[in-house]
Amino acid sequence: MSDTTASLRRKISGAGDLQAVVRTMKAAAASSIGQYEASVRALGDYYRTVQLGLGVCLRKTGSAPVRAERGRPAVAGVVGAVVFGSDQGLVGQFNEVVADYASQTLAGLPGGPRVWAVGERVHARLADVGLPPRGLFAVPTSVKTITPLVGQILLGSETLESEALQGQGDVSELYLFYNRPTSGPAYAPVGQRLLPLDESWRRELAGRPWPSRNLPEVIGGGTATLRALLREYLFVSLFRASAESLASENASRLAAMQRADRNIDELLQELTRSYHRVRQSGIDAELFDVISGFEALSS
Repeated sequence: MSDTTASLRRKISGAGDLQAVVRTMKAAAASSIGQYEASVRALGDYYRTVQLGLGVCLRKTGSAPVRAERGRPAVAGVVGAVVFGSDQGLVGQFNEVVADYASQTLAGLPGGPRVWAVGERVHARLADVGLPPRGLFAVPTSVKTITPLVGQILLGSETLESEALQGQGDVSELYLFYNRPTSGPAYAPVGQRLLPLDESWRRELAGRPWPSRNLPEVIGGGTATLRALLREYLFVSLFRASAESLASENASRLAAMQRADRNIDELLQELTRSYHRVRQSGIDAELFDVISGFEALSS
């Protein structure tokens, strides 16, 4: 059944309303990218400060209360992973990319991993690839809500802070998997081993030079300060992973909305051409009827 002018008008109106929604979502995604990228840049300065403080404390104490690679054997077959994804759709292959990358990386490690998902969409994808998560965390909706998420992760995944500082707990290794923004609307999956804080990590930090001639001094107990800085290290690592994942999610959503906007533009053009054709056909038919009636009356 061919379309009428009334049905085509309804389709054009519906496509216009959908385009308005898409453009609103596109503007919101572009605005969100800016705030998350700004938080990552600000966090970079703080992260460097924490690393410098850790290096000073490690040089002062000479040893760190962290789990060494040798000595105390790790619990066999227990590897933890936190995978950051999204709660909402319209993000292209965002969740599939990070879930597949985590699956491939963890497949090369011994033992069965314990996985925690940040986001319902990536939770479902992880289950599909054979990594059913042990826990689910909601994706933050703003920069301010990232801090509560980090606290929930630290409490929910076998008390990571205690494991990092005392070498206790069931999880012998912990990995973070998330998408990191690259150039433009692109992103790439990355992985970071957060635990254990091993001997090579301690040596690398202790060997970092101080950036100025004014040498620092650790006030109070060096061990207490070191523990506080280690807690900040865990917090910053999780916060940065969440912020970069959110920036990548909004970049992916922005790209998807731009594609949808172009497709709707093409659909509107096609519907408008069809509407003009149908309307012109109707006008031609009416003119033909008038001429035919006039000729009939004239004869």
